[in-house]
Amino acid sequence: MHDAPSRRRLASEIAIVLLLSLGASALWSVLQFADVSTREAPIGEQQVALNPSRSDRAWLDLAYQLTGILLDLVPVALVIWLLWRARRPHLGALGIDAARPWRDTGSGAALVLIIGIPGLALYLAGRAMGLTVDVVPSPLDAHWFTVPLLLLSALRAGLTEEVIVIGYLFERLRRIGWSPWAIIVSAALLRGVYHLYQGVPAMLGNIAMGLLFGWLYQRTGRLVPLIVAHTLIDVAVFVGYPWAYATFPALFGG
Repeated sequence: MHDAPSRRRLASEIAIVLLLSLGASALWSVLQFADVSTREAPIGEQQVALNPSRSDRAWLDLAYQLTGILLDLVPVALVIWLLWRARRPHLGALGIDAARPWRDTGSGAALVLIIGIPGLALYLAGRAMGLTVDVVPSPLDAHWFTVPLLLLSALRAGLTEEVIVIGYLFERLRRIGWSPWAIIVSAALLRGVYHLYQGVPAMLGNIAMGLLFGWLYQRTGRLVPLIVAHTLIDVAVFVGYPWAYATFPALFGG
């Protein structure tokens, strides 16, 4: 029988997992924000590309994009490996099981309305105040594989953020003795920081989303609704936003 890992070992594990995934994203985001906020042009006049093409050759762009998605999911696989249980539910430590798939899916879809509409309003307000960069989406008709790749990217984001920032962090931080609200707030702050590259309003909006998601997870212990909600929100952002951006450029600052 193996000894239970010490708090120091768990803390080291958390640091490694985060630096391989969203902790690294947070560091890059801070650097990007420092870059855009110290340029001569105001933040509101600067742009950041959303899901940009990686090559002007279609087959190579597809290869780049698929490779990026695959590599981004490796930390998710690592977390699953670390928290896998021999007995069913194998992913119970992450709050994932197949006990009520339709109810979880419906709950996730309902969350989209609660989060998505205020999120869009916050982005537009940030653009109007010049505090948010202009997020420029890739055109939907760039290649035949553009929309399927965007759907995969949305799923990748939903899995990566919720499995690591909610499921994994909550399980590990509980084990080293953190209180529920300390975990909720810390996870929400991390979520906000790795969106800081878009501007302070985006960071604050994602902190609010993180607080809601963390509170719901603490109450229900179910991760699937959060994955569904996040994925659907990103589908709307990755696919719906490019259509709206092209159709109503004045509204979105295009």
